[in-house]
Amino acid sequence: MTTNNTTDMEIDTNVPTTEFMDEDPPNEINTIATLIDDLKNEDVTFRLASIKKLNVIANAFGVERTRNELVPFLQESLDDEDEILLALAEEFGNFVDAVGGSEYAYCLLPPLENIAAVEEASVRDKAVASLCSIAAILSKQHLEQYFLPLLRRLSSGEWFTSRTSATSLYAIVYKRGDANLQTELKKSFEQLAADDSPMVRRAASKALVDFVGQMSDQDILPTLIPLFQKLSQDDQDSVRLLTVEILVALAKRLDEEKRRELLLPAFTTLSNDKAWRVRYMVASKYVELADAFGQDIARENFTGAFVNMLKDTEGEVRTAAASQIPGYAKLVDNAVILSDLLPCVKLLVTDENQHARAALAKDISGLAPIIGQDATMQYLLPLFLQQLTDEFPDVRLNVISNLETINKAIGIERVSQALLPAIVELSEDKQWRIRLAIIEYIPLLAKQFGPKFFEEKLLELCMSWLRDLVFSIREAATVNLMKLTEVFGAEWAKKAIIPEVMKMITDENYLHRMTTIFALTTMAEALTPVMVKDSILPTITELSKDPIPNIRFNVAKSLESLIPLLKKDPNTAELVSSSVKPTLEKLCTDQDGDVKFFATRALESNA
Repeated sequence: MTTNNTTDMEIDTNVPTTEFMDEDPPNEINTIATLIDDLKNEDVTFRLASIKKLNVIANAFGVERTRNELVPFLQESLDDEDEILLALAEEFGNFVDAVGGSEYAYCLLPPLENIAAVEEASVRDKAVASLCSIAAILSKQHLEQYFLPLLRRLSSGEWFTSRTSATSLYAIVYKRGDANLQTELKKSFEQLAADDSPMVRRAASKALVDFVGQMSDQDILPTLIPLFQKLSQDDQDSVRLLTVEILVALAKRLDEEKRRELLLPAFTTLSNDKAWRVRYMVASKYVELADAFGQDIARENFTGAFVNMLKDTEGEVRTAAASQIPGYAKLVDNAVILSDLLPCVKLLVTDENQHARAALAKDISGLAPIIGQDATMQYLLPLFLQQLTDEFPDVRLNVISNLETINKAIGIERVSQALLPAIVELSEDKQWRIRLAIIEYIPLLAKQFGPKFFEEKLLELCMSWLRDLVFSIREAATVNLMKLTEVFGAEWAKKAIIPEVMKMITDENYLHRMTTIFALTTMAEALTPVMVKDSILPTITELSKDPIPNIRFNVAKSLESLIPLLKKDPNTAELVSSSVKPTLEKLCTDQDGDVKFFATRALESNA
């Protein structure tokens, strides 16, 4: 691949098309010339910006000059900057129309072939994606004349990078080839799967998943099964772990007898692999594997391996397996769940790995509807309550976030006594992001508890967040009040929330007074225009006299938002001219520049 030759290339920037000249020739030609100069610029930023606008150059040149001049120029101009190559690889994939459509798409293959052999993996992946999209639209003649030679060159390339890219191109060609070509492709792919480079074998393992979907039933047994078996026994665990996806794909294609005979031994070997990364991959795909093998095989052969993974020595494996518990439980009998899975669940609740405990907390609620109310009360409820006191905040949050599932199984009354202390503790966590997360769950809790219980137990907590030291918390608290208004209704908000918010307008801390504006303005969206008139507008108007400029300009912004709400009802629309606009006009004469700006903007936007 030629690198850094941009200064040696010349390209004619005159664009003598009648259509183009009729528009504005000097400016357009200057633009094209500038873009092409930027392609030659030593600064990466200029080259990248010009590549992003290649469509402008191509449109001006026309399809013939784009094919004959621009594409060759870009190919010769390829440099070793990964960012540039990545942008080019993406642009070439979208350049088919620019070169004249699918009939001429083959002219984009040479530069993409060069890019597909570079060292950076992300660049190669983008080039391969573009090559696949182009191959899909090539005629059979062009596929054989231009794409197959490219594939052969990449497959036999000296550097592993080209061979790695080649593996992902076989499936797209195979499905369009005749019997002879398919035979050639199978042999060539087998060579790549046995390549000396682990990176190439890894790529072949990834690509084999797509290959499974393209091959006929007759080809699977003699071709794919031996390939899979060889890769699943590779000496590199980075190769073996990728064969789990192949195992899923093959299991979906074979009948039960062949799955038992040819694939089950491989599953057993992979699930007990000495490398934890392989076991992790099996654990993370466990439900998918069980589905692919079928319920009968799973019930007979999968439970023991699953229990071992739930007790694995590596925390990452236990974490992955914990996330699969509800899905796997659907495939087995309740007796198996109670005798084999629940003892493991009980151990995971106190697992030393906090991520394993968090993963379990996220998914354990899925067991409740499977085992029923009585078993949930007997076995799961104690575990829920134990998780609600876990020292790791994510565990407690994950339990609360799945409260709706638990509630459907056993009723919220049975867990509320343990739930409330956990909510209060999370709401006071020293990490503000934890406090923010619990605020986001409050509307969900509100639906479960009902208005009366919520007022008694959680309303005071919600109001305290309006005074939090962190702005993001105060902002989230105002949104929370609006959502609570939507849950319980405007009348409830008028009675329960608005009076509590009003107490903050006389607070000595101006930030709290400003939060009052935010809260009332946000809640107004969920109230009726009459409620806005009676409960919101007087307070906002009164705060326009506040001595702090930040308060006054936020009043102006608030009034700007309230005007459209008031105009919705004829009974409140007249207030815009009688009350809101006079207040804004007064603020327009304010000594503070920001106050005048926002007041003027409010008047102009609602003129």
